[in-house]
Amino acid sequence: MENKHHIFLVEDDENFGSVLKSYLEMNNFNVTWFKDGADAIANFTTQKFDFCILDIMLPNVDGFTVAKKIKQLNPEIPTIFLTAKTLKDDVLQGYKIGADDYITKPFDSEVLLYKIKAIIKRNSEPTDDSHNFSIGKYRFNSELRTLRIKDNSVKLSPKESELLQMLCLHENKILDRDKALNKIWGEDGYFTARSMDVYITKLRKYLKNDPSIEIENIHGSGFILKITKTE
Repeated sequence: MENKHHIFLVEDDENFGSVLKSYLEMNNFNVTWFKDGADAIANFTTQKFDFCILDIMLPNVDGFTVAKKIKQLNPEIPTIFLTAKTLKDDVLQGYKIGADDYITKPFDSEVLLYKIKAIIKRNSEPTDDSHNFSIGKYRFNSELRTLRIKDNSVKLSPKESELLQMLCLHENKILDRDKALNKIWGEDGYFTARSMDVYITKLRKYLKNDPSIEIENIHGSGFILKITKTE
């Protein structure tokens, strides 16, 4: 019998939370539901969870803070934010924390279900056998998600690693923006594009100690990882 994925749901609206929990359970998920941010943080480690669905506006502790605490404990757990807030800064903040998606209320429950299944499927797909890359003076292992230069090593997030791997596989060639968005984020919408820009900025910072490396933005097309060969 197939094991059900266990969802960590944090939603303070009694009626909405109850309906959403029942809907997800009808679709073969186990769901543990919390109505308070502080209570959610206190109980995250009491069970093993496979997926997080977090409201933003919560009593005592907001959803962003809950997500940060969760990511400290389990950086790889997929996370979707549910919120009535539509401000661009709030959406970007969610992606910066490491959210996989951000859904504005009201929404179609079938759309949420599709997104959950797509994220789970994407995260369970086997990675490419070629994990080791040389990027100028850096050594990058996409399986371990480590980026090393001399004695310094950085642990990348799953999305940072996947994006850098795609750039490496397209070295000195354009990595199509839409292709990267659909592969890593599952869609190529406005907010996911802004999220990818944030990750590109992070990668540039990680690679700044080698001036021969450049990630160039090709307006309207995508990005190029350029490495200037030295004699």
